[in-house]
Amino acid sequence: MQKEMLVHVKHLTRYYGQTCAVSDVSFELAKGEVLGFLGPNGAGKSSTMQVITGNLAPSAGSVTINGIDLLDNPKRAKHDIGYLPEQPPVYRELTVDEYLHYCAKLNRIARGHIDRTIDTARARCGLGDVRNRLIGNLSKGYQQRVGIAQAILHTPAVVVLDEPTVGLDPIQIREIRALIRELGEEHGIILSTHILPEVQATCNRVQIINAGQLVFADTISGLEQRLDVNSLVAGFHATPDAGTLQQVPGVTAVEALPDGRMRLSYAGSDPSEALVAQAVNSGWRLHELTPERRTLEQIFIELTCSDEPGSDSEAAA
Repeated sequence: MQKEMLVHVKHLTRYYGQTCAVSDVSFELAKGEVLGFLGPNGAGKSSTMQVITGNLAPSAGSVTINGIDLLDNPKRAKHDIGYLPEQPPVYRELTVDEYLHYCAKLNRIARGHIDRTIDTARARCGLGDVRNRLIGNLSKGYQQRVGIAQAILHTPAVVVLDEPTVGLDPIQIREIRALIRELGEEHGIILSTHILPEVQATCNRVQIINAGQLVFADTISGLEQRLDVNSLVAGFHATPDAGTLQQVPGVTAVEALPDGRMRLSYAGSDPSEALVAQAVNSGWRLHELTPERRTLEQIFIELTCSDEPGSDSEAAA
């Protein structure tokens, strides 16, 4: 079944004076997707998000939201966008219900539908128990929930979340991630973050931006494949020499590690079964056999450390 595309970003470019903060960025977002938008500080994430949400004009390129060109018809396009900035735009002196009522009016929700709309957003964000409490007295996690509630109040097609879990404790982070996954079933979600585990925990697609350019775009399953490397770490009570291990079918190289274990590189199929059989037959007393994997952090560093972002104006992006 063909996916319903909600966002089309084509050749997006944004300059600050002579400095190019975003350069020729293109991507799409479908309904039901949670897209992780990764990048180091100053890479252009926030500038891209601000252009997509209509808060900044692009220097070049186009953004289409749910079939509506953001530049040609900004009011209609913005109606299909919900946005949570890094700092939630909440009024601490209002109660949760007062604030959501105010946001409903800002979004021009018909008077007869306001109560039902607020009830729905409140329930989806788990705010029922704090509806009458002052926002300023809530924990940061609940304030983030209030921020997400205002972003989805008008049931937008696209929800943009900028660093939604920064400053939260582990329990709050887990709750917000679960909420994002749930919202991703009915909306298209763009999650801008520099927290690497955030992407693996909540997203089904990932993009990495560096120095204003997209340097990686793939599904999470595609990313998982990149994490795999063709090597095993083996531990023996009676360690054979490297030459003997290299004769195991499929093994191409052997490296002795400082802790006494051996790293076996291979090409093609995994030689684990052949290694175990040889270890049993030869009395090597194998006690550990672990496939090696690169971390997302290693891939992220490989993709983003070749060039340093040069924009002073993007230092907070």
